[in-house]
This record gives sequence, structure tokens and C-alpha cells, in this order.
Amino acid sequence: MRTFRAAETAAALLLAALLALATACGSRLPESAFETRPTATSPSDGEPLRIGIISSATSPVGGDAFTGPRDGARAWFDALNARGGLDGRRVEVVTCDDGGSGVGNNECVHRLIDERKVFALVATTAFDYAGAPLVSRAGVPDIGGQPLTPAYDTYPHLYGIYGSSAPRTGAAPGWHGVLYGGTEVYRWFERETGARTAAVVSYNQAASAAYARLVTQGLRAEGYRVVDEQVDFALPNFRAVAADLKAQGADLVFDALDTHGNTRLCEAMDEVGVHVTAKVTNVQNWSSTVSRDYAKSPVCRNTLWVTGSSRNYADEHHPAVREFREAMGEGPVSQWQLEGWAAAMWFTDAARSCLAEGSLTRACVERFVNRAEPYTARGLLLPVRFERLPEPPKTRHTCLSVARWQDDRGWVSQGDMDTDCATVPQLGYRP
Repeated sequence: MRTFRAAETAAALLLAALLALATACGSRLPESAFETRPTATSPSDGEPLRIGIISSATSPVGGDAFTGPRDGARAWFDALNARGGLDGRRVEVVTCDDGGSGVGNNECVHRLIDERKVFALVATTAFDYAGAPLVSRAGVPDIGGQPLTPAYDTYPHLYGIYGSSAPRTGAAPGWHGVLYGGTEVYRWFERETGARTAAVVSYNQAASAAYARLVTQGLRAEGYRVVDEQVDFALPNFRAVAADLKAQGADLVFDALDTHGNTRLCEAMDEVGVHVTAKVTNVQNWSSTVSRDYAKSPVCRNTLWVTGSSRNYADEHHPAVREFREAMGEGPVSQWQLEGWAAAMWFTDAARSCLAEGSLTRACVERFVNRAEPYTARGLLLPVRFERLPEPPKTRHTCLSVARWQDDRGWVSQGDMDTDCATVPQLGYRP
């Protein structure tokens, strides 16, 4: 089941790019460019096992917004090779930057699958996954990708990091073009903090407004009083929004803004003296650079909370987190890096199960991923499964990972993601 957390992360990133561009890229490579298909078996014994990673390392969002999963996956494979590889076989990682465009993504798919003949893709993080149907048609398993588009709820052979219950026949996303997600985030904040009034701040721009409606839908389903705040995209008056947030007595603040707008909103909240229980952000902002990103708004910065489906990268008492942190070294660290690490682990565990059976094939890897037993990456992920349900469930028992920022401690986990669970309604939305 694709959760609202995945949808909100995707919407926030796509929103940032849409706000940065007046128009989007359109052209794609012709189908004829993909006529030659690789075989469905692994390389001969002794040859490296070639794995591809597609990421929008350069994109309209800018900076390194999409590189976390790639870096985490590479760290895993580097550590694996240092230990002797996959049962003695070295894993060769081939990366491709699609530039955040559909045509660039198709070019990466062509390069990795047809030219470099990778066995599988891991930790895909693509702003426009235009090549998804071609990956699916080639029968190349794509393991642990970030669901920034509906591709992972549409096509067979694609396995997003958060799982899916959708049929995934290739015809339409989800169930006849409708995806479903739960309200566990909003239920958690009401239960744990007593919050009953939530503000949703957006631009007067189509993508921003659509994202705001998605958040508002979930909040209202959980009985919140919702305060809608909208600012002009060209000349946003965040100080006026902050003043109204104070007057309305908002407990929580969600936003449908780009990163720049988000930081300016926080600065305005500090200037006006807004005190909220939580300013809630998404997993893509779950990183160690918060102090730098929100340097001008210390009060707001210390009300940042984040929710997700993976164990807090700061929980170094957990052995799997500790192994990840040791591999990443002393540089900046993020939750997306941890999820990329988990994606690479997932592929490795699948491949090892196949080697134990005597033959490493793509079909065998997919049998492991599709098995009834959910996957947790040794406790780094909430249980992930792929079900292909003919109809969407009306409710779902869902768990949640929550952390809050504190300047003296960084991201501090709130509760236990394995027990912070609730049975919540599943609400439909069109991606």
C-alpha cells in the first residue's frame, strides 16, 4: 500500500521542481532504441555482477536532492565488496544521472540495460521515471526505488522501498488510476500531542494547491480543524501567514512549499513569535544539515518533526543503523541514504537466497521480493510487502517512524516505530 507519506514526499519534490520551471521536459527516446534486450540470467561465474543506479543527480530541484539513496546503496556495495563480494563475486555499480528529465531517464535506461547489461536496478531515485515501462518490459528487477512518480504502483518488476498492494499490471497506477494512503501521520500527532488544529500553507499555484488538498484530506478525515493558508507565488507574504497562524492557534503546520519557501516561512514564524507543537516535514528533509538549512530560525527549527517508514539514522544503538553510520563516515548523513543502503541490502539478500538454491536469475530475485514474508532490512524498514490486491482495502494497520529535531541532540526518535501503529482509513487520490 502506497502511504500518504510516500505521496507527500513525492509531491513535495515534484512541487519544488515545478515551481523552479515554467515548463517541463517532454521528448523521449523512440521505442526502437530499446529493441536489444539483455538475457535474464546473471553473468558467468567470476565476472562482476553489474548493478545499475539511476538518480536525478542534476535536476530542476537542484543540488543533491536526489542523491541520498544512490550514495547509501553505493556505500553498501562498497562494504560488501570489501568483505569479498557476493559469495566471492564482486558487485560492479554503474550509476547514471538522468538530469531530472524524461528523455534523460530513457537514455539512462538504454545505457544501463541495453549497453551495460546490468542484472538489476537498485535504489532508483528519478524525478521523471519515463523509462519505467521499458525497464518493466525488459524484465529487469528494480529493487527499493523511491516512489517519486506512480511507476512503482503501476508496472510489474518494479519494487518501491515502501512496498505496494496495487495490481501493477502496467495499465494504470493503483486501482484504475486511483492510489490509496492512510492517515497514520495525522492520527499519531492527535494521539501523542493532543493536536486538533492544523494549518496547511501553500502557494496560489496548481501543483502547490493540489499537494495542499492531499494533506488537508487526510487531516479532515482524522477530525482536525484545518486552517488553509495561501501565499502569492511571485510575492509571498510569509509574515502575514505567520501572524494568522498565531491568531488561529495552530498546533501543527504542514506545508506545500518548496525548500526556499519552507525556510522563509520558518523565519517569519520566529519573527512573529509563533509557537507550535510541530512543524511537520517529510523524509527527504530528514538529514543532518537542518542546523545549516534553518540557521536563521532557531525556534521554528526546534519544532521540526518528521515522519517516515524507516528507522531513524541517528538511532546508533541499533546494530543495523550503527553499521550504516560506520560505512557512511564523517560527512553529512540523511534518511534517504539509509533507505538506499536498505535497498542494496534487500537486493543482496535476494541474490544470496538464489545462490543458495544454486542459480542466480532475475526470476529467483523477484520470487524473494514477492514472498509472503515482509522484508525489514534487519530492522531498518517497517515491514515491506507486495500483495497485488484486486481491490484496495478500506482500512489498514500501519506503523510509523517519527523523530523531532533538537539542536543539542539532532533527530531524536519519538517512540518505537515497531509499536507506534494504528488501524486507519485508506483514502483515495489521483496522482
